[in-house]
Amino acid sequence: MARAVPIRRRVIFSALAWAIAFVIFFPVLWTILTSFKTEGQAIELPPRFIFFDWTLENYAVVQERSNYLKFAMNSIVLSLGSTLAALVIAVPAAWAMAFAPGKRTKDLLMWMLSTKMMPPVGALLPLYLIFRDLGLLDTRGGIIAVLMLMNLPIVVWMLYTYFKEIPSEILEAARMDGAPAIKELLYVLAPMAVPGIASTLLLNIILAWNEAFWTLSLTTKDAAPLTQFIASYSSPEGLFWAKLSAASTMAIAPILVLGWFAQKQLVRGLTFGAVK
Repeated sequence: MARAVPIRRRVIFSALAWAIAFVIFFPVLWTILTSFKTEGQAIELPPRFIFFDWTLENYAVVQERSNYLKFAMNSIVLSLGSTLAALVIAVPAAWAMAFAPGKRTKDLLMWMLSTKMMPPVGALLPLYLIFRDLGLLDTRGGIIAVLMLMNLPIVVWMLYTYFKEIPSEILEAARMDGAPAIKELLYVLAPMAVPGIASTLLLNIILAWNEAFWTLSLTTKDAAPLTQFIASYSSPEGLFWAKLSAASTMAIAPILVLGWFAQKQLVRGLTFGAVK
């Protein structure tokens, strides 16, 4: 029987949770509010939180100056393309590591994850030269490959932890019934790991969508995503905070909407296998 939590403790914990959430979300909220200010109000001190002259002028200027839909489409293609490519490679790899592990499986996983610790700038020059020689600069295919390889260790690690929670006896029963490896993977393992695969997919989309270093370094125009769209509002003349905030709001709006509608699936996937 579960122990009842005192009302006072619940109120304190709820207030603390709301306070932490507000602190985390405040930069995003401030960016959205600033996007509705004039340039003068955006830099005035002390800043106005709500009581200012609301305007849509910044969004109109951004729409006139930049082709938002082109940048947004590039972001969608790059994030979805890199995520699907990573899953195609990571699902069989995680399946093999989870159900046919070798003596060095844990070492291999740790090595894969350790590659994320290397500063990206350390690989920029050789990768840039490779892309230049192969004609992959400012191409969707090249950026999809980079984003896929960048997030692949995280995808493999997450899928491995989800697959380990699935009883191996179920897969052994499928093998005894004569199911080949591909059918075992597609019709037995994948349906049981849908929450874990879905949460991995969502997290990878968010990571790819927010990636700025590689997209700013390897794209200029044709394959430029929304990170390049935001960076275009930084000029030698200075930063126009209101217009920059409007561009940032337009860039983060799609991923905020996705996160809002997918939050239950994301939480379910992240807690998959946490309680036995």
